[in-house]
Amino acid sequence: MFHVGGARSALYNWAVARQSGGTFVLRIEDTDAARNKPEWIDGIISALAAIGIHSEDPAFEGPYFQSHNADRHREAAQQLFAAGRAYYCDCTREQLKERTGSEHLGYDGFCRERGLTFEEGRALRFRTPDEGETVVVDLVRGEPAFPNSAIEDFVIARGDGSPVFLIANVVDDLDEGITQVIRGEEHLSNTPKQQLLWEALGAKPPVWAHLPVIVNEKRQKLSKRRDKVALEDYLAEGFLPEAMVNYLMLLGWGPGDDQEILPYEELERLFRIKDVNTAPAFFDVKKLTAFNGDYIRALSPEQFANACAPWLVAPYAPWAPEAFDKDLFEAAPLAQTRLALLSEITSYVDFLFLDEPVEDEASWNKAMKAGADGILTDTRDELAAVEEWKADDLKAVLLAVGEKHGLKLGKAQAPIRVAVTGRTIGLPLFESMELLGRERVLARLDAAATKLGAAQV
Repeated sequence: MFHVGGARSALYNWAVARQSGGTFVLRIEDTDAARNKPEWIDGIISALAAIGIHSEDPAFEGPYFQSHNADRHREAAQQLFAAGRAYYCDCTREQLKERTGSEHLGYDGFCRERGLTFEEGRALRFRTPDEGETVVVDLVRGEPAFPNSAIEDFVIARGDGSPVFLIANVVDDLDEGITQVIRGEEHLSNTPKQQLLWEALGAKPPVWAHLPVIVNEKRQKLSKRRDKVALEDYLAEGFLPEAMVNYLMLLGWGPGDDQEILPYEELERLFRIKDVNTAPAFFDVKKLTAFNGDYIRALSPEQFANACAPWLVAPYAPWAPEAFDKDLFEAAPLAQTRLALLSEITSYVDFLFLDEPVEDEASWNKAMKAGADGILTDTRDELAAVEEWKADDLKAVLLAVGEKHGLKLGKAQAPIRVAVTGRTIGLPLFESMELLGRERVLARLDAAATKLGAAQV
């Protein structure tokens, strides 16, 4: 699944590429067979498309597959060996621990001068400089320096000859003409090693930008084992892609002037990678939800209806397909100002398409208290005599019934709302009753009175 942190990184890359007239390159790093499935690749591509990053834009290039470049990875590793920048090593972890006295210390360079050649089981290690430092030019973090003496001679090819991720990445970046790498800060520790490989292969390293880690409300790094992190899950829950894009762009950066709700085009115009913060970015689901509500309310009625469409059919909708009435769904605009998630639309309009309203025990117990039977009966009798079945006339009936029972409108309408819609919270009651129609409303009031009477016996 596509991690929201990966989506944030992709959006920042996309903005920089489009701002500069450059190209966003999508590379699928698929050399680990255990973590590579076609449906996951399709998921990445479709998730990117959902947030506006797709192959139809001239700024998009790819996808490239790292596995297709395996021969070049091996060639580069052998190039470094031939140049004396790498050497073979047959040391085991046990031997290293015995020499250093610790299982936590890095490799000690034991095989540097042994002159070993390739044999099955011997790893190829890059020979790091003993002195000096490697300076990383980072658009977010300045120019952090890493002492070369602290960088162990790291493995670039396994014992079976297959190159590891570090050198594969560098070779792919070289072949694909990568000039800027914008990624999460967890990769910063790899960067001096990759930069050394770039230089050893006779190339100028790219400019780096390492983005702040994204954390949850406990200020822990977002984890797929603990937190909801997949972009697809948020979209499936009813978050609009536009709202997700807007919110993700603000995780570590802001346009200034307290502006937050902005279309992507404006965010892209204002975005500056050098202004990204280094502090961890809090993924605030409540704030994201508020963003989503703002975006929902900004939709046109037609856009809103189209956006709600997935939640008006199975498996979300509890009504039979033939029960759905498009004309009745004109109640949906009443819900537009109330929704925070598109998926909530189902519970707002289900009473219109079900033969009977849902049975919500908590709502029933809250509304059907002492005196509710009288309100149901009196309201039913008065409504039966209403000439025009219009929201204002229906409201007038409830006002009169409430006054008769010494209740304000809010208290008087509570049992009526539950009888008609099944819930204590929902769309405006009188507009809902108008749409539902006289016969269905009266039938539901009768059913509720009967149920309440039976419970009181």
